[in-house]
Amino acid sequence: MEPLSKATLRETREHNERLVLATIYDGAPDGTPVSRADAARLTGLTRTTVSAVVDMLLAAGLVREIGRGPSTGGKAPIQLAVPDASRVLIGVDLGDREFTAAAVNLRGEILHRAEVPSEDADGAEAVELALGLIAQILGAVDGRVLGIGIGAPGLVDTTDGTVVQSVKRSWRELPLGAIVAARFGLPVYVANDSQAAALAEHVFGAARAQNLIGIKVGEGIGAGIVLNGALFQGDGFGAGEIGHTVVDPMGDRCRCGRTGCLETLASVPALLGRLQAELGRPISLGEAVMAAERGDPTVLAAVSEAGRHLGQAVAGLIGALHVRRIVLAGPMAAFGEPWLAAVRTAAQAGALASLAGDTTIELGGIDHIVVLGASALLMTRELGLSLRPIHPPRRGSSLERGLEPAAPPSRARTGTPVPLGAQRGGGGV
Repeated sequence: MEPLSKATLRETREHNERLVLATIYDGAPDGTPVSRADAARLTGLTRTTVSAVVDMLLAAGLVREIGRGPSTGGKAPIQLAVPDASRVLIGVDLGDREFTAAAVNLRGEILHRAEVPSEDADGAEAVELALGLIAQILGAVDGRVLGIGIGAPGLVDTTDGTVVQSVKRSWRELPLGAIVAARFGLPVYVANDSQAAALAEHVFGAARAQNLIGIKVGEGIGAGIVLNGALFQGDGFGAGEIGHTVVDPMGDRCRCGRTGCLETLASVPALLGRLQAELGRPISLGEAVMAAERGDPTVLAAVSEAGRHLGQAVAGLIGALHVRRIVLAGPMAAFGEPWLAAVRTAAQAGALASLAGDTTIELGGIDHIVVLGASALLMTRELGLSLRPIHPPRRGSSLERGLEPAAPPSRARTGTPVPLGAQRGGGGV
């Protein structure tokens, strides 16, 4: 274990800058804009320190003064805000069937979006396809680009943006972050797509909590885990890889090479494969969803079975982590309540009753969740935003205080962190 060391002056300055920026971005606990005095009170920093940081952020265009707030007896304070359009985020989803890229503002609103089919692309061809799509979006951007966030399938080393393994794309030890950073000269962050989806719910979702598990179910199955306001990836970046956990040793062959993985029982291909066998013909996801809405018993039975298998895996997560909010997303979520009910029932049956009763399992409400999650990854890492919960605390928890700082920057070979007001070549803050 390395010995603890005192923070340098530069590290302290950067921490203060990011803390003040996050406080202005979030506003007061009641959602109203904050003044310099409010920011000092909320952060615990001196007014002199906050004023200096605010002046720097104003000069960088990351903060603006929006008028005077209500007076409490003296001179009305000047309120501050982070303009939504002060920076543009480029979010990328390297999905199984299509690649999607979008320009996104700092509140998660998509400004431009483009897609290209990707089902048949792998290896170097898939990389070039992604680069072309990013170039297309960058060409449509009107504003200062903060950087590029990417949600990729497979195991991803976020410290340098390397895709350690992606079965679908035939990628192994691919330095994707470095490739994209070299092509566009921008900060680049890469994470597993399910981990990115969890960040989308945490940062841009309607209710923000300290802890969250997001489970994305589509061609594959993966979980993203947010603990203490930061993405938790495990010792080797594979936290949440539940899709390739064997649940039926006598089951079907999985694309990872093993037999009976959760993915072979609860993913979209698994569901459609079962329906094809029972109906005697191929069926698309859209057709299956419409049939479920009509109450087709064969489809509903298959959906419930897939939900049951997923719920058993969710029970394990509840027991291991006791995270009170679990959000389900991805194409399987199109089945809505029948699927959700099956997941809930199995999770409640498989977890300790007191823990299961303390857990909310719900459907996500964010479209283009991986694109927005990749954008959130970029925003929290590059700006260091440490975001407060935006729902009431439960059972005497400490949610009213700020979350721990976001994970340290881990850009893909784009240099060491710089102060927020500093200029970067080709973009950045």
